[in-house]
Amino acid sequence: MKSFAVKTSTLLIAATLGFGAASAGAAESLQDVLKRRGLSQQDLLAAAKTYVPTGKRDEFVVFSSGGQSGQIIVYGIPSMRILKYIGVFTPEPWQGYGYDENSKAVLKQGWIDGKEITWGDTHHPAISETQGKYDGQFLFINDKANPRLAVIDLRDFETKQIVTNPIYKSEHGGAFVTPNTEYVIEAAQYPAPLENKKFYPLEEMNEKYRGGITYWKFDRKEGRINPKESFSIEAPPYWQDLSDAGKGPSDGWSFTNSFCSERYVGGIEKGRPPYEAGCSAKDTDYLHMVNWKKAEELVKAGKAKVINGHKVLPLDVAAKEGVLFLIPEPKSPHGVDVSPDGKFIIVSGKLDTHTSVYSFEKMQAAIKAGKFESKDPYGVPVIGLKDALDKQVQLGLGPLHTQYDSKPCIAYTSLYVDSQVAKWNYCEGKVVDKISVHYNIGHLMAMEGDSADPKGRYLVALNKLAIDRFVPVGPLHPQNHQLIDISNDKMQLLYDMPLPLGEPHYAVAIDATKLKPGVRYKVGTDSRTDKPHPGAVRAGEEVTTKKGNKIEVKGTLIRSHITPETIEAEVGDEITVHLTNLERAQDETHGFTVSTYNVHASVEPGKTVTVKFKADKEGVYPYYCTEFCSALHLEMMGYLLVKPKGWKPTKTELAKASYTEADYKTTLKKVADTQAVIDSVVGYITSVNFKDFPDVVNMVDDATDQLNKIKDAKAKHEAAAAKKDWEQANLWAEQVWQYQVKAADLGLRAKTYLEQNGAKKVK
Repeated sequence: MKSFAVKTSTLLIAATLGFGAASAGAAESLQDVLKRRGLSQQDLLAAAKTYVPTGKRDEFVVFSSGGQSGQIIVYGIPSMRILKYIGVFTPEPWQGYGYDENSKAVLKQGWIDGKEITWGDTHHPAISETQGKYDGQFLFINDKANPRLAVIDLRDFETKQIVTNPIYKSEHGGAFVTPNTEYVIEAAQYPAPLENKKFYPLEEMNEKYRGGITYWKFDRKEGRINPKESFSIEAPPYWQDLSDAGKGPSDGWSFTNSFCSERYVGGIEKGRPPYEAGCSAKDTDYLHMVNWKKAEELVKAGKAKVINGHKVLPLDVAAKEGVLFLIPEPKSPHGVDVSPDGKFIIVSGKLDTHTSVYSFEKMQAAIKAGKFESKDPYGVPVIGLKDALDKQVQLGLGPLHTQYDSKPCIAYTSLYVDSQVAKWNYCEGKVVDKISVHYNIGHLMAMEGDSADPKGRYLVALNKLAIDRFVPVGPLHPQNHQLIDISNDKMQLLYDMPLPLGEPHYAVAIDATKLKPGVRYKVGTDSRTDKPHPGAVRAGEEVTTKKGNKIEVKGTLIRSHITPETIEAEVGDEITVHLTNLERAQDETHGFTVSTYNVHASVEPGKTVTVKFKADKEGVYPYYCTEFCSALHLEMMGYLLVKPKGWKPTKTELAKASYTEADYKTTLKKVADTQAVIDSVVGYITSVNFKDFPDVVNMVDDATDQLNKIKDAKAKHEAAAAKKDWEQANLWAEQVWQYQVKAADLGLRAKTYLEQNGAKKVK
């Protein structure tokens, strides 16, 4: 002990000297740092604009598509700190998405033709809206590779539903919402027969292949899409692309780009020019203008046909009834963006230097006057470009996507070929500013910049190439999201953010104060259905039952043990384990896995999760908590014992350690000392207005729950001591101490929280 004390003192002295030396060396001025790192005053200003001090939070939250990952990336602005990945169309191991039975059920909704789909290509997220403004309640995202749409509930940032489009073989134009999220719009991409599993040769493209625009009915109360009340509008076999819904005066209408209106069929292998040549031969493509409210009425009136169990308004009906109109647009467009006031629609074509501003008022006037320049080959009325256009503005090479500023008439458009962002005034038709980005920008995103109430301040360039911007990591480079300050007349590039999870195509950003996610579930909740889980139990209700070869475990998780700590099975048994996290304190997540059985669950406070597997091999398999949760995290484990059929035990007594009465007394002293600390913390907490802090109340509840367990353990160690069974006496006294330690941990966290958040003394 003396030697230990000497070593400890030596270490403390060394640490003190080291701190002093570091302090002396740290007397570096700001100018010294700028010089040493080769930074300019402009760099310093950019750093100050993006820095979020420790303990502070970002102003905006971004939801970015994860591209080929099939997921969503969540990060903050201005810090550009990644906050979360959300598993959507593909498994996500950390959150157990695709590894527990509850999330597997969600992923199974996305199977196509009975086939499991294990990858996805997320492109365009959309936040739910109320009166055209982001409300922060739900998020939607599409899968281009497999025509699917997903619903994410922003109360817990979890995927709740996946719907498959029954008539498309691909899609790109999702997800976009109507102003009150009545519908989520999803447009097709490459034309194909709408009938499922139906072959027609490419020579019959014009007659048998079709495009379409789907309107998924969203039930806000249920937080789910209702496929039975959803419908599609059959469209010509042009390649539909992105969409946007009207707002204000244009509410009730939606707009969808298309390209390859040539309906060209390639075939390099047959000596034909490739698609890229044939699909860009014409000077213009077609903007689709859809009266979705009238389409809704026609579908309800029985005018739709049913294809693959889905209601489809036929192309001829849509054309005849004034639902669908076409307007020439710049060729190869990618983005149709309705202005915040709903009066203008801006479209850019990648193969045109101009951006076109359409007037909704002029479009409506042409329709009311029946003024059409022609009909397309399918009988759809075509409004003349001059009769719909307000103005065209030359912005640069490769204009693509537009977002809006909080300042009236100010918009930002990405210039793919120029690798620039153009800031321009769409009312006056003039360019205000340009800034270079790195490199080949695709989409861009302003804060709530596609809503009726843009926030301005920041813009993110979603660049397709990074090239030389980051430390090399091999031939496959990260994506580059660049943060730009748009609060002044001149734009300023602030930050380069590498993203290594797929190719993000589009993103949306919302004022962080609009998001109100929970930090815990009601105990026993199945988070994927938002309903009580039938396998949930409370402490003391844990049970294991076996019927035939089926074993069902209803267990609990709490720092620092899993109940049960042993699961016994025979080879061939099917095991179902339901686990409920009993914690109420924020961020006390537990995990669960069984060695070599490829199951994993992330179990947040209050949540109940199920894992299921077949014990197909004899052996001993540890299971444990995968989320570090306490000082005794590593002890939070158990054993799955898979016995051969017919196995009989030959030894019935467990291995023992050797404990003495002195060990027991030492443990009792430790218990008494710890209780003194607890009493001190409790004294402080109860002396202030802790009940005014919900997070602290939950921590106190958790701590009280731990302390309430002491009575039973105390009775057991005292009974064992009376029998001079020092092993049992010491171990149960140790368990008392474990309950104390967890309670003290919570109490000290609560005390710190109260001190840092201005708790006040009470009488």
